[in-house]
Amino acid sequence: MSPRLERLLRPKSICVVGGGGFGANVVKQTLKMGFPGDIWVVHPTRDTVEGVRAYKAIADLPAAPDATFIGVNRNLTVDVVRQLRERGAGGAVCFAAGFRETGAYDADGAKLQDALLEAAGNMPVIGPNCYGLINYADGALLWPDQHGGKRLEPGMRGAAIITQSSNIACNLTMQARGLPVAYLMTAGNQAQTGLSDMALGLIEDDRVSCLGLHIEGFDSAAGFERLSARARELNKPIVAMKVGKSEQARAATVSHTASLAGSDAASAAFLRRIGVARVDTIPSFLETLKLFHAIGPLGGGALSSMSCSGGEASVMADSAEGRAVGFPALPPAHRARVQEALGPLVAVANPLDYNTYVWNNEAAMTSVFSAMASGGFDLNMLVLDFPRADRCSDADWWPTVNAFEKALKANGAKGAIVASMGENLSEGHAEELLRRGIAPLQGIAEAFDAAEAAVLVGKAWRAGIAAPVRASRPTHGADTRGTVEGDDPDEATAKAMLAYAGLQVPDGRRAADADQAVAAAESLGYPVAVKALGVAHKSEAGAVKLNLRDASSVWSAAEAMAGLGSGLYVEHMVTGGVAELIVGVTRDPLFGPVVTIGSGGVLVELLKDTRTLLLPITPAGIEDELRALKLFPLLDGYRGRPKADIDAAVDAIGRIADFALATDLAEMDINPLIVCAEGEGAWVADALLALSASPGGGQT
Repeated sequence: MSPRLERLLRPKSICVVGGGGFGANVVKQTLKMGFPGDIWVVHPTRDTVEGVRAYKAIADLPAAPDATFIGVNRNLTVDVVRQLRERGAGGAVCFAAGFRETGAYDADGAKLQDALLEAAGNMPVIGPNCYGLINYADGALLWPDQHGGKRLEPGMRGAAIITQSSNIACNLTMQARGLPVAYLMTAGNQAQTGLSDMALGLIEDDRVSCLGLHIEGFDSAAGFERLSARARELNKPIVAMKVGKSEQARAATVSHTASLAGSDAASAAFLRRIGVARVDTIPSFLETLKLFHAIGPLGGGALSSMSCSGGEASVMADSAEGRAVGFPALPPAHRARVQEALGPLVAVANPLDYNTYVWNNEAAMTSVFSAMASGGFDLNMLVLDFPRADRCSDADWWPTVNAFEKALKANGAKGAIVASMGENLSEGHAEELLRRGIAPLQGIAEAFDAAEAAVLVGKAWRAGIAAPVRASRPTHGADTRGTVEGDDPDEATAKAMLAYAGLQVPDGRRAADADQAVAAAESLGYPVAVKALGVAHKSEAGAVKLNLRDASSVWSAAEAMAGLGSGLYVEHMVTGGVAELIVGVTRDPLFGPVVTIGSGGVLVELLKDTRTLLLPITPAGIEDELRALKLFPLLDGYRGRPKADIDAAVDAIGRIADFALATDLAEMDINPLIVCAEGEGAWVADALLALSASPGGGQT
């Protein structure tokens, strides 16, 4: 464990400052958990709190406490932190709110947070505005409320969970899904100690099997990169539930903490890049942690499913549609093994309906399950809903569990029992399945979410560690000849810059009026496009005419655009296009330049077929993201169409990424990047570019 956080996370002594309701609750919960170390209370007027002796001041304590819960108001909190640091304490949880998380309108809060940081010095401080820490491995609590968890038994491992919401943390302790928890921690507004630092401290504990993070904002990209690298070294997968997809969620986040939610697309790309799985719901978050705890990452997405019902088999098959995991057909030899075990009256498929005639026959079910699990699947699923215990008996269900366990062990296979409804797999049953090495998954959709998460982590770990994101601004600009300092370049200048960077740009000429436009077209050769410079969204404004094939149409188009922008631009038309891409660049305050690729053209916002790339990125990484687009089959020669020049598209996107890294760029929009047939290149047909120094910027 991180030496800096060791005493705070695994304390031998706990101090509570403030004996009011919350402070008294900390003492009560610590006693209830059976904490074996010293418990001290500091209160100026009380002699005892919950039967524990109270000292008048921190200076009166028998020794410097390892971990302290500070339950006084925000003004007193700063002074308490200073006294603890001077005494040599191991760290503190600051419960009080009203620091920088209150926002810019509260100047006092910002000043208090600065004072808090100065008072703490190098002593770790968690929060402020957080509930604190529950160490279920050692029975150490700095927690001002009731909770639903229990201590780990000796020799057991469990998940570590960190959340930026204390209420969500409370709710997570109440889960009855059988997930063993080693640590639960809240981050608050991360004034000093960030979420990634806390996580690094927790995963070093041998009793932690996996890590779950509820993230409102990243404290540090570099910190999360260090965390993910260490997690894979320790074979401890991470799942995150990152909020901020909706405008409402982002607004709520800003009001709750001082963290920056940032761009959701960039956040998702960052998590993928560092090998952290992401889920969107609390149930899927918990089920993924159970799968990680029981089995760990998966080597691939090949699943098997077995159930005694054709209806369940159909639900499983349908639920896998469109996912990164699925049910491959059984090869002939494998199918024959399963058929032999089942007999000729059962139709063999994957998912498998093994029928009910072998029900409660443990030997027969073991034979069937073993034959199915012999196929080398990455995960074998057995759909099994247990009867409710208050009205029914589950005695006939355990031979099925026993058979599944034997089949998995005989084949060295990984397995999960999936209940179609969460309530049909009790906490006690889940704990028993985990003891047997079987993942107990509650809910079919949640089971598939967990499986996809395990596949993502497995793939990322096999691929190796990605280069750190380039979050800082460049010190040297790219060639910007032809621009006026403080102004954004128009399309003609932007394309000159891109051509200088090695991209394929159609020949073009500036024109002041219709006559010059005709002359330019004659020089370039038909067909041409005529555009008004200085207009951002040309199609909507009538500022572009395409595929003009004679002087008359060029003259008419140029006359119609008179006065629309800062001038005219005549450009040779790109022919032979197979598909149109959009390649956009924005600058994220945390992750630096962010490249978005997707289906381009006039329908880009309607299709919303995009992928987000953080930089730097390799050509192989670019191609992987291209292949993830719904558009990719069109690039790959869909239904006999010409195959696109994919290598040229990858090269163009790579050069755009290099341009973004080398340029003090705020925004760029290339739409479309026309990808022609193999050997004919990828061409920048339209470009909008805004330099970060520009006031307002972007209208090119």
